[in-house]
Amino acid sequence: MINEQPELRFVICIENTEYPVALERRKIYQVLPDDRAETQHLLRVIDESGEDYLYPQGYFIPVDFAPSIQEALLHAA
Repeated sequence: MINEQPELRFVICIENTEYPVALERRKIYQVLPDDRAETQHLLRVIDESGEDYLYPQGYFIPVDFAPSIQEALLHAA
């Protein structure tokens, strides 16, 4: 049996008007897979609380990092 791990995805916050405590502009956040949320233009993001919540996609821009950088980001969290 092959153990497939979900693809790591990261975004940079560019807007936090309605969530200034939960999100910091210019900060990198990890996105968790949630196909249903994305059909509603939302992203499931691990925010400042350390928990995952749904936020508008327009609050973020996607970024691609090399695998070594992704691993470093995960271990830094």
